[in-house]
Amino acid sequence: MVAAYAFLSVFIVSLVSLIGVIFLSFQGPKLQKALLFLVSFAVGGLIGDAFIHLVPQAYAELGDTLTTALLIMGGVMLFFALEKFIRWRHCHVPTSEQHVHPVATLNLVGDGVHNLIDGMLIGASYMVNIPLGITTTLAVLLHEIPQEIGDFSILVHAGFSTKKALLFNFLTALTSLVGAGISLLIGTRLGNYSSVMLAVTAGGFIYIAGSDLIPELHDQSDNLSVSILQFFAIVGGIGLMSLLLLVE
Repeated sequence: MVAAYAFLSVFIVSLVSLIGVIFLSFQGPKLQKALLFLVSFAVGGLIGDAFIHLVPQAYAELGDTLTTALLIMGGVMLFFALEKFIRWRHCHVPTSEQHVHPVATLNLVGDGVHNLIDGMLIGASYMVNIPLGITTTLAVLLHEIPQEIGDFSILVHAGFSTKKALLFNFLTALTSLVGAGISLLIGTRLGNYSSVMLAVTAGGFIYIAGSDLIPELHDQSDNLSVSILQFFAIVGGIGLMSLLLLVE
């Protein structure tokens, strides 16, 4: 049952890679506004899942404040290392001039690794309990929507046809299935695997929200109304994660 939930969840997340085709008709400012809202909502979702669901559950499982804190910080450093050493870059605003976009091949490699890890995180969450797996899946899903739009745009701008960009984006997304399989396999052999992964996942979500997403919101915010929209979208993401306590 757990495996079925985990694989179904990561497959649904993988389907988000096809969302880029919906935004083909969006141009310039319209796409920018949509992405800013989605990124803001994802910030709230990631932070909300980390602090409302993952950190409390990790502490309950591990039973030690220092161990939990060190693992959360370890998650932050792991995701920092991924960006530094394999140049994995979360890109959500394809029209931004604030940073250089990676070349198409590098973007695909980074996205494949990223999705593999997402699958491992989702799989580990389901091993604790199904409601926690659902909240983690939702947090990943919220983050994936703007990211996959950005990845799709990068591939198109790099010269890929629309069909080819969608195909390659989807194929890299399927590595999440491998990640979920790895977690389910390892988790049955290592007693503390899921507990450790919860804390690492919390650290990773905090890093993504604070290092990748929030700076992009600052870069793209040029007026008060946009900033207010971002603020309430973040609150909305946190509120959604709070409401999901009802399913636990």
